[in-house]
Amino acid sequence: MKASKLIAGRYLFSRKNVSLINTLTMISVSGVTVGTALLIVVLSVFNGFFDVIKSMLLSNDPDLRIEIVEGRSFPITEAVNQVLDNTPEIAVQSPYIQGKALITHRGRRDQVVQVKGVAPDKFARYADLDALLYAGGLDLDVRNRMPGILLSDPLSRSLRLNIGDDVSLLSASGMRRALTHFTGPRINRFEVRGIYDMRQVIDEPVIYVDIAAAQRLFDLKNEVSGIDIRLHDHDKADAVKRRLQQDLGNQYFVQTWYDLQRPLYDVMNLEKWGAYFILMIIVLVAVLNIVGSLTMIVIQKQRDIGLLRSIGFRRKDIMSVFLRQGWYIGLIGCTIGGIAGLTLCYLQDTYELVKLAGAESFIISAYPVQVQWLDVTFVLGGSLILCVLASWYPARRAASIQPADAVRNE
Repeated sequence: MKASKLIAGRYLFSRKNVSLINTLTMISVSGVTVGTALLIVVLSVFNGFFDVIKSMLLSNDPDLRIEIVEGRSFPITEAVNQVLDNTPEIAVQSPYIQGKALITHRGRRDQVVQVKGVAPDKFARYADLDALLYAGGLDLDVRNRMPGILLSDPLSRSLRLNIGDDVSLLSASGMRRALTHFTGPRINRFEVRGIYDMRQVIDEPVIYVDIAAAQRLFDLKNEVSGIDIRLHDHDKADAVKRRLQQDLGNQYFVQTWYDLQRPLYDVMNLEKWGAYFILMIIVLVAVLNIVGSLTMIVIQKQRDIGLLRSIGFRRKDIMSVFLRQGWYIGLIGCTIGGIAGLTLCYLQDTYELVKLAGAESFIISAYPVQVQWLDVTFVLGGSLILCVLASWYPARRAASIQPADAVRNE
């Protein structure tokens, strides 16, 4: 074993002369180094963007959401309350009502919006909406016989609304009742109490009203559309989801924060691992150089290999010599590349060296990075495995050399 290590090192790092083999070996090491460093940096940037988007969405999305499987609303029964009360991981449970309505203001352009009725005291405990408010506040109580409403900035600009203006909402159920009962549509009036800015997170206009006002608007009486839940520990969402789903039964549907925005999160993960496999091509090019350089070493050292076989080296010992050379190339390249990649990530995270184009319209000014050690392990492990696999053919070829053939060819 020690002899195999010594011979592999001498073949790979011999300083007698600089030959084509040495050049190919250096190219192989450089390729593994560059590929490994790029993979670590790119995956860390994808992780950084994922974390930014996730934190933005979780400022409004709950950790868990409970909805009914059939129908659009359900009453909160004593059995549901008991299950939730017996779940110690739950910090806040906030029922809500959600639906579409037509909003209008003094004959200006009508617009269909998403309306969400919430209990302000509970909603404020799990949603970070206050941080996005730039006018007014989360005041949805009835004042002067008119409930409050919270609008998004794009919607307020579109309808030219300010704090204190009144708007009218008409739900689909109200329109249907007017048509079936031959009466005028029941229009609900609200006063604008707050405006928030969440343009990068939510594309569709969303307005917030008190849950009691939403029940009147959508004619739901004592029913809700679902229950939003905030946990003490965000990372336990999947485990709590499985337990709640089992306790509540099949008539309810429990979703985690990931499920609520699954298409977006899935696309980001797909892009991340797509970039991983594409950038591994750089390492693959370096691996092909390893095949070439080690094969040339086998041809050049054919006499030495025959001599080693004649003094008792077995086939697996000869294979070990060349497999170790591939391992050494991969180990050197991965070590240097790993250090370089982690250093670049640290510098970008600390000093924001590379700025985002158009950063003035986004919430961050530079490319975010977040190093995940599992990704680093995948990168280093994948590169090392490719390097060892690349040395397999030259090692098999070297092990197949017979002492008599080596002397005859020499």
